Amino acid sequence: MVRTFPKFGYNPVTGEWNDSLIGEFLWSNVNVSEAVPDVMTPSTWSLWWIYHYEASPFEFPGDLPFCGNICGRPYLNLSLIASLYRAIGRDVRKELQGDMIGSAPVEFDIPYIPFSPLQVLWKTLPGLLKSQRNSARDIAQIPEFVTATPGWCRSMRAALQNCLDASSLLSLWKQSIKPGMVQACGLLRSAALNMSDRATKLHLELINLVGETDANAILSNLSCATGDLASLGPLLGLEKVRNRQLSCEAYMEHYGHRGPHEMELFAPGSDEDHHWLEKKLGEFNLSAKDVESLLANQRAKYFSAWERFVAKYPGKVKTTRRELDKVSVAARDREAVRSEVTRVTRFVRGFLLHAAEITGLGDGIFFLSLDEMCDVLAGDRSSVVRIPARREAYDKYSALPPYPPIIVGHFDPFTWASDPNRRSDYFNARKTERVTAAAVIRGFAGAAGIVEGIVRRIDCVEEGNQIQPGEILVTTTTNVGWTPLFPRLAAIVTDVGAPLSHAAIVARELGIPAVVGCGNATMLLKTGDHVRVDGGVGTVELK
Repeated sequence: MVRTFPKFGYNPVTGEWNDSLIGEFLWSNVNVSEAVPDVMTPSTWSLWWIYHYEASPFEFPGDLPFCGNICGRPYLNLSLIASLYRAIGRDVRKELQGDMIGSAPVEFDIPYIPFSPLQVLWKTLPGLLKSQRNSARDIAQIPEFVTATPGWCRSMRAALQNCLDASSLLSLWKQSIKPGMVQACGLLRSAALNMSDRATKLHLELINLVGETDANAILSNLSCATGDLASLGPLLGLEKVRNRQLSCEAYMEHYGHRGPHEMELFAPGSDEDHHWLEKKLGEFNLSAKDVESLLANQRAKYFSAWERFVAKYPGKVKTTRRELDKVSVAARDREAVRSEVTRVTRFVRGFLLHAAEITGLGDGIFFLSLDEMCDVLAGDRSSVVRIPARREAYDKYSALPPYPPIIVGHFDPFTWASDPNRRSDYFNARKTERVTAAAVIRGFAGAAGIVEGIVRRIDCVEEGNQIQPGEILVTTTTNVGWTPLFPRLAAIVTDVGAPLSHAAIVARELGIPAVVGCGNATMLLKTGDHVRVDGGVGTVELK
């Protein structure tokens, strides 16, 4: 059964969307803000609905959203997850740390939903069993999907050019593009869960055996075991273009779909800027270090950490090596599928641009959901009247600073943003807490290493030209679109992020010290500050 696109917290009069108002819940964007760091247009939000609902076998009691839209930004409803487990006698607060709630303490305030055990089992068990079956099938399909998707996109672009009216566009969407998108999202869900489950379990085991620094070093050689990770591709590709080992045309074919705003349908792609690669190469050439040297240095650290492990635990070498190989394959699969899902997403933008020409909506089409776009193509233009209000709401949300990664209860971003003493790490409607100065900022150990240096605090990747070689980047979050800046950096510090995030994995592979998921780094640090970053234990100390 296909679930229709919901509008839980949507106000059709104002165009505003705030799912924090539908109940008192704990919301987190730690796991999702890397993929969508910007305010979403309605078209992008409906694309996320495909990922979280149409491509998911899970159903939850109470008709409550697992992924919600809080004033244009995606958040996961962790009250829902914690309450499901609580109903069957499990406390999952520790499991929620890291990829879900960042570095918030285990005793964090969680509003629970009163589910009965029978209610939970009746509603969720069928989806859980189906998910396990789907996962095995999906993992087996990943190699074919990764190989076939570039050709599929080319064939869809050719078919799109032959669509000269709304009827043919609608037919192409329903018969080919939408089913392809649902399949791609399903594969990504399975690959992400497979990677997270394996890597989290092994990471915790290694920390218990050798400590966090060596554990991170041992997990930092993922690209060597299985070939280059897809998230390293844009960075390695730039170096190959610079060294004349790869043509510009080949780079654009392999990596041109990746970028900092790659999952936002409203954001222009590299193919819409003829000077895009030239500008990227110019920025990349400012780096003082070459990528291969960084990778080689980190591989040496990995081998040293692995030798220490072998000497200390000879009886665990075989099983640990086997698990490391499995994590490497899972990481390769997740990164490769994510890259190809991004390729499909960028094609969907091209489809919407073509539909905009046919319907005369211009860029207003991005302020319709994908279902509403289909309605317009079918002749029902009743949703078009809502575009101006939605655009106004989008502009207002986009003018605000990024919201806290953790939100508890009802959240008004305008009231929050107007408070000069606001907290940027979390918001709790149940109680008010003010910013307090701290000599040491704590987050997750994203990549090991200790370095002292000068902070460069920026809000977006477009400000990356301000970064001088050897500075320490402090920002809200990073993603694959930021990685060409990484060789220029001495260290990376982010408010939002987790040890298994795409950018954290790239930093670890390159051996660039990183502390991710601090929550309050941008609130407490400014450009010019002198800090000591310890990526092995996850601390940033103001000197």
